[in-house]
Amino acid sequence: MAEPTHLFSPLQLRDVRLRNRVFVSPMCMYSSTDGFANDWHLVHLGSLAAGGSALVLTEATAVLPEGRISPWDLGLWDDRHGEVLGRIVRFVEGQGAAAGIQLAHAGRKASTNRPWDGGGPVDAAGGGWQPVAPSAVPFDAGHLEPRALTIEEIAATVKAFAAAARRALDAGCQTVEIHAAHGYLLHQFLSPLSNRRDDRYGGSFENRSRVVREVVEAVRGVWPERLPLLLRISATDWTEGGWSPEESVALSRAVKPLGVDLVDCSSGGLVPARIPAGPSYQVPFAERIRREAGVATGAVGLISEPEQADGIVRAGQADAVFLARELLRNPRWPLTAAKKLGHPPPVPKQYLRAF
Repeated sequence: MAEPTHLFSPLQLRDVRLRNRVFVSPMCMYSSTDGFANDWHLVHLGSLAAGGSALVLTEATAVLPEGRISPWDLGLWDDRHGEVLGRIVRFVEGQGAAAGIQLAHAGRKASTNRPWDGGGPVDAAGGGWQPVAPSAVPFDAGHLEPRALTIEEIAATVKAFAAAARRALDAGCQTVEIHAAHGYLLHQFLSPLSNRRDDRYGGSFENRSRVVREVVEAVRGVWPERLPLLLRISATDWTEGGWSPEESVALSRAVKPLGVDLVDCSSGGLVPARIPAGPSYQVPFAERIRREAGVATGAVGLISEPEQADGIVRAGQADAVFLARELLRNPRWPLTAAKKLGHPPPVPKQYLRAF
């Protein structure tokens, strides 16, 4: 008889066996120069792997220079980026975790400052650039006006995602997550609030979701069959007339046969909105997509307590939980959570004497 599924049961995604269901959400560190990872990223991501998480995802990593959220974000548009990233991947996997990367393009939310420097737009004099987007609609008042992408530029962006995935594979990554959430470029195409196009990439659901499907197909075309592919979405814009949970289910159904193995279910970020945030507030999106689209899901958002996370997995609301801020506060959360829940903690041998 199979053991019951719980937070510290392994999860098999294609040929990758993840030691538990605690995943590290991509979190921007704003600490890169020219897209290169450095010692900060090694220590930050390495500590999360040593802390017992099963999947360690990098921050949103830009597939093109103009796709960075800020001038200080990671990039993977150059082969040299992957060479540096490989050292981190090897360390993460040496701690028993799977190393993954989130591939992204910020679209109209690009060229912004670091949060601790105010987070506002960065102009050309400050090292910034003009953002691009589906349509020339800025994120909000005071933000840079983007330039609408041409059909040819959309095709080049799709190819850039695939090229970055190939570099991630060369660096040794075991998982790729495509970022189509939080108001960044792919999400901008999905939502009618930001996509005003009247060509084959705008208007209907089929057209607005086209570029996401194209990116998934292009990435899966270079990503080995044996390795899992994840897609992060914002399940709702929390704004009338925006992207909806129903469309999220439809998109998840569409990308599963294209090779997506797990949908990472977040929300918001496209436009300023009133979000009813609270513990587990986004879990119902993961539960609904899992049930109605028949695809594995990850739950994220104000998940901080071991019993809370375990309950999500045990109830079948999601197949895994993605933690972010809680892991910044306590990179060894999985070790203490496992002990509290009565499971053997995934302790590095160097720390065994403390357990």
